[in-house]
Amino acid sequence: MAPMKVIVCGGAGYIGSHCVRELWKLGADKYEIVVVDNMSTGHPQSIPKGVAFEKADIRDKASLVPVFEKHRPQAVFHFCASIEVAASCSDPLGYYENNVTGTLNMLEVMKQFDVKYFIFSSTAAVFGVPEKSPIEEDDAKRPMNPYGETKLAVERILHWCDAAYGIKSVCLRYFNACGADASGEIGEDHAHETHLIPLILQVPLGKRDKVYMFGNDYPTPDGTCVRDYVHVTDLATAHIAALEYLRKHNTSNQFNLGSGLGYSVKEIVEAARKVTGHAIPAEVKPRRAGDPPTLIAASSKAEAVLGWKRQYTSVEEIVRTAWNFHQKHPNGFH
Repeated sequence: MAPMKVIVCGGAGYIGSHCVRELWKLGADKYEIVVVDNMSTGHPQSIPKGVAFEKADIRDKASLVPVFEKHRPQAVFHFCASIEVAASCSDPLGYYENNVTGTLNMLEVMKQFDVKYFIFSSTAAVFGVPEKSPIEEDDAKRPMNPYGETKLAVERILHWCDAAYGIKSVCLRYFNACGADASGEIGEDHAHETHLIPLILQVPLGKRDKVYMFGNDYPTPDGTCVRDYVHVTDLATAHIAALEYLRKHNTSNQFNLGSGLGYSVKEIVEAARKVTGHAIPAEVKPRRAGDPPTLIAASSKAEAVLGWKRQYTSVEEIVRTAWNFHQKHPNGFH
């Protein structure tokens, strides 16, 4: 059987590069991969040797057409959203342009070239502050910021694209991607870091003196916020399982990807202390506006329907893989 041709849009970024890596590990006889990225936050070093790369920007539809013309993909993975909540509040138009208009461009080109499968990296931010925990797929969706709003807009667009054009999609919603490929060759490297685990690891790396914990009086077991952390490789395998689901069932669907447990900020700091052997001083600061006490996603549907199984179930394992990458790349990919 000929390999399936797939485009991984945003495939040089953090989660996208791990999806590319997992597809690549499965062999060239199974998937023919094309990475499409505008390289605004991507890293060329994260693309495996021999994998095709095309520089294009989803905001510029004309840049996508020749890529589809040349490669004729059968499926598209979409990882090229802007993802910072605070930035989405200060620049909502920029977020709508990239996350919504950019995705519309991609879908129009898919329609033009009759590409039927779309795997969308969505977010659990579509739920806003949940009514219950863990969050399930059909729970109320009330995004609290433009970031979550743009992702929900795309989910709604995908519903109608299926009805009108037969473009089948899977939306995968999750909170905190974390960790790094077991090899330590690729990992998390953002110019402006906002994620908890890499920020904590900057202390043993000598890049900051301490970490801050925002609020220790939440109604949680230790008073600090509880969040869902899912290893990036586990997210990558879920995206591939979603493609296989589409190929088999030809039915659109949505899945939450979570740990079902959640870890507190304090637990993450403790795990990092254990893994690195560094004291990692932590200072408690006042709560941040809009931080819910607990955000955890259920993943029983993904486990039952996609056969998704997390390989990384302990927070220490997750932190260990991140630490491995940061030790090998103390200044990121540069």
